[in-house]
Amino acid sequence: MSFDRPLPPGPPPRRPADTMATGEGTQWLSDDYRHMARALMLARRGLYGADPNPRVGCVLVREGHIIGEGWHERAGESHAEINALEAAGDRARGATAYVTLEPCCHHGRTPPCTDALLNAGVARMVAAMPDPNPQVAGRGLTQLREAGVTVECGLLETEARALNPGFIQRMTEGRPFVRLKLAMSLDGRTALASGESQWLTNEAARQDVQRFRARSSAILTGIGTVLADDPGLNVRLPETSRQPLRVILDTALRTPPAARMLQLPGSALIFTATADATAQAPLRAAGAEIAVMPRCKWELDLPVIMAELARRECNEVHVECGPTLAGALLQAKLVDELVVYIAPLLLGDKARGLFQLPELTRMNERIELEILEVRAVGRDWRLRLKL
Repeated sequence: MSFDRPLPPGPPPRRPADTMATGEGTQWLSDDYRHMARALMLARRGLYGADPNPRVGCVLVREGHIIGEGWHERAGESHAEINALEAAGDRARGATAYVTLEPCCHHGRTPPCTDALLNAGVARMVAAMPDPNPQVAGRGLTQLREAGVTVECGLLETEARALNPGFIQRMTEGRPFVRLKLAMSLDGRTALASGESQWLTNEAARQDVQRFRARSSAILTGIGTVLADDPGLNVRLPETSRQPLRVILDTALRTPPAARMLQLPGSALIFTATADATAQAPLRAAGAEIAVMPRCKWELDLPVIMAELARRECNEVHVECGPTLAGALLQAKLVDELVVYIAPLLLGDKARGLFQLPELTRMNERIELEILEVRAVGRDWRLRLKL
């Protein structure tokens, strides 16, 4: 899109015929929806790279014309607002900025975006949602408003929140968003009784899993899966250059130093209850970081582990594991989303199930799920559910 046509000064007028009503009496221009939708599309371009920062898009508009746009590509690099301002140059004066998240007003990895917006002379700010980061949390919008900028917030907020579930949850609850991925046959089995499971799903489903891995801060599994399958748990998409942190839950420190997860590019972290330095030494030599955690009824204290991952700036944790850990995460109420791939196969009643859970004696003890999405992925079906 060309940004080089000359434009007269001044913000666009509000035309009542073009407005749409939203909650709490706010009136938005129909163009406001269009430009914010564009900003959301731009934000999605940071789906794989922006972590641990939020995915944010920005569009600058003057007299109905887009004069600059940008998105946050990688942590430590320019935020969406800065990229859009650089594209707009001097024409940003008097413009409206559409941003999917409240601009930052603090010094983090980069300087405050609010200062850059004010220096550029932006006249109006439309934000999809406030920043849940306690360092911002409304202060950015207040700073702009007090400097004379017209500030509005809440346009397409639901869509903006859907882009950053992990960042929002980490900032508000101190834990990452946990997505548990499972694959099963039509009769609810994940592997034969022998443990053989490759492959239940087809290539299209396995590629789909790569996209969930790529958007995650960390990929987590249990020692049982490591010993049975020796997975790499890396991202194999050409469009991503970032490898999520690979995490193993290993109470007794049985991870082989030659495990594939420890040989691939990227970082590996092992949570264990074994503090013995001698037992840890071979794994440290293989490049793994070791973190000793307290024991509990799930062997390792899962809520403490999730809090530690949040402290390490993990927004979304993608889990691929066996029925023991899957059941423990469900019982600990740490699963925010289930992604289940269903293959049109039958494995029989001796094959392994999805979850290891205590026996239920009454129907009112059942765990209920809400289906968020059902879609075909090649020959298989993908269900997204939440508790």
